[in-house]
Amino acid sequence: MRHIIALAPRGLVNQERKLTITTLKTEAASRQKTREAITVVGAGPAGLACAIRLAHSGWRVVVRESHGGVGHRFHGDFQGLENWSSDQDVLDELRANGIDPIFDHIPVSEGILFDAHGRRHSVHSARPLYYLVRRGSESGTLDHALLTLAIEAGVEIRFNDRVTAIDGLAVLAGGPRTADAIAVGYLFDTDMPDGNWLALDNWLAPLGYAYLLVHGGRGTVASCMFTAFKKQNEHLERTVAYFEQKAGLAMRNQRRFGGFANFRLPRTATQGGHPVVGEHAGFQDALAGFGMRYALRSGLLAARSVIDSTAYSSLWQRELLPLLRTGAVNRFLFNLVGEPGWQFAIRKLSRRDTRLVLTRFYQPSLWSRILFPIAALRYRSPLRDRSCDHIDCHCVWCECQAEQTLPR
Repeated sequence: MRHIIALAPRGLVNQERKLTITTLKTEAASRQKTREAITVVGAGPAGLACAIRLAHSGWRVVVRESHGGVGHRFHGDFQGLENWSSDQDVLDELRANGIDPIFDHIPVSEGILFDAHGRRHSVHSARPLYYLVRRGSESGTLDHALLTLAIEAGVEIRFNDRVTAIDGLAVLAGGPRTADAIAVGYLFDTDMPDGNWLALDNWLAPLGYAYLLVHGGRGTVASCMFTAFKKQNEHLERTVAYFEQKAGLAMRNQRRFGGFANFRLPRTATQGGHPVVGEHAGFQDALAGFGMRYALRSGLLAARSVIDSTAYSSLWQRELLPLLRTGAVNRFLFNLVGEPGWQFAIRKLSRRDTRLVLTRFYQPSLWSRILFPIAALRYRSPLRDRSCDHIDCHCVWCECQAEQTLPR
């Protein structure tokens, strides 16, 4: 399995970048003297992307984060920054908006996909399918890089600052409100060769997928499930055993982790007149749960609405809503066709350029517009797993809710 490694710089930046940063900070500081402050609630990717863009445009920005640092939900686990929902490369999209991708990012253009019968299919593309990134507070992670860029742009960051009331201009980026899907797995050290594997099998991940990502002696293995949350431990055990058999999974120093995702189709994505971005608004791909690109894009759209004095609702409905609706239709079809339909999709993905297939699959079409009203019925009520009733349940979402009720 081949990876092309493109690691962003850590520590000291080169002289050219230093000069650019100094120039930007000087120009922004001179403009900020005449600007009122704007508050960004939440220091996740959406909030920090918004703050960086605003600061570069001369706004005085204060980011208020209730936790003690960035990436508090993550611990260095690998995730995929998808590169198929737009023809433009996601890194070029970030650069065009003044965000230098200084985080570690490994372009992934091929991998192994297992069907429900355990059969192995190779997928490949001419351009990266996604970029393998790490999440958390460590140097090299997406979260740490965005924090660094925000500070360089002159953004004021306030950690351990829980917002109870908002006065003045604000953007809300508080993270997911509920759990419509969960992921549970292990981070580990390994001597395995680099690679990425994914399995579509309800036995491993009900209505979701199991995955194994390995790079540079570190790995992440997990079950991402859209139902049966109470049985998360059982599905994780099966996932580990499966990849031990199919991919030679060998873990050392494994550490348990968990996460959750929230999907929603908001009407306005505003609250009290303030733009709501990222998972706080439910901006996430309902099919696969990839949300980082949507989060970054929504944060940048919120910044644009402030800078240009345009309606945020109009911006996100034009640039994000078609993707969200198509994702809702894709999820509806995924649940409807079951494993026989998944087998057909796997064959299609493995026989052609996988990225091109996915790009077409995610673009609005006549069929998606026809099916959306049916798929939208699923969104009129929360997607929460009905087996997770918070009674004697120890899934990732219930444990997180319990932690949030503890005094700080």
